[in-house]
Amino acid sequence: MTVETLDQQRAEQFAGRVIGFVNGAALVQMISIGHQTGLFDTMATLPPSTSHQIAQATGLNERYVREWLGSLTTGGVVEYDAVSRTYTLPAEHAGSLTRAAGPNNLASLTQYFPLMGQVEEGIVHSFRNGGGVPYSKYPTFQKLMKEESAQVFDATLVDVTLPLVPGLVERLRTGIDVVDIGCGSGHAINVMARAFPNSRFTGHDFSEEGIAEGKSEAAAWGLSNARFEVKDVATLDGSKQFDFITAFDTIHDQAQPRRVLKGIAESLKADGTFLCVDIAASSEVHENVEHPLAPVLYTISTMHCMTVSLALGGEGLGTCWGEQKARELLQEAGFRNIEVARVDGDMMNNYYIATK
Repeated sequence: MTVETLDQQRAEQFAGRVIGFVNGAALVQMISIGHQTGLFDTMATLPPSTSHQIAQATGLNERYVREWLGSLTTGGVVEYDAVSRTYTLPAEHAGSLTRAAGPNNLASLTQYFPLMGQVEEGIVHSFRNGGGVPYSKYPTFQKLMKEESAQVFDATLVDVTLPLVPGLVERLRTGIDVVDIGCGSGHAINVMARAFPNSRFTGHDFSEEGIAEGKSEAAAWGLSNARFEVKDVATLDGSKQFDFITAFDTIHDQAQPRRVLKGIAESLKADGTFLCVDIAASSEVHENVEHPLAPVLYTISTMHCMTVSLALGGEGLGTCWGEQKARELLQEAGFRNIEVARVDGDMMNNYYIATK
């Protein structure tokens, strides 16, 4: 029997990394709170300030603000002057933590981790017994998705994303029929409907809450060319035909993604286009090692995207189903021409432009 010799230096280095993981997890929690309370947004506008001044400016409890500042100061997010006892959020840091940063605001992403923590017990149960955790266990998911996607849609959808499809903008101006599959809260539909009043837009989602939000926003914006319908997108059968179909980060969540994609292909007019926006990753784990957000993507998949599919007896593609698998399923559904584009400001997604 051979006893393996322990590489003590390697062990100590890894222990140091684990400490970094734990500190990072703690900071994620604090960054989520800073985003939700508006602390980052306010601090970005303040001169060096004491905890009392920051609390007063935000209308928050000073004792909580002071402890929060302690975490972010020792974590290198906020700077502290021990002489004046003032705190500063550097402009370089604000560029990743404030709502003014738009799509570059990474603080909004941290909100998913407290949400996922709420379902950890169910995930552990699924590890042991199979199955999954259903959508109903994620009460704030629609709200978080709306906030995150709105940052991208507002900044790039009309001026950058839609022009990726040759001739599409001109057709939208003239007037065509569009449907968004798995539309969530419907913000993408409403953004497009406002920009192209001659076209007709429909949003499908099985979430009654999301559809209600889409309708409410459309009414508030005075849109007459946007409609929403509670619908299981796996039931698309080609009975209605569309010129342009979109799916924003939703195919990998589906219980029956092959059926959904086949229904999309059947519901697309002969000269129509399907724009499938989904996570930019490889289907091979070793090719994702250098991806800057790979651990986050696999974690979100385990804690949400994969498990909600498995909860419905689905395929469980997962967040990192990847470009190879995406091409395979699109071709299987009947799409013969598939191009992949990227959008500046959206480091998360591939933009699959598919025609029959």
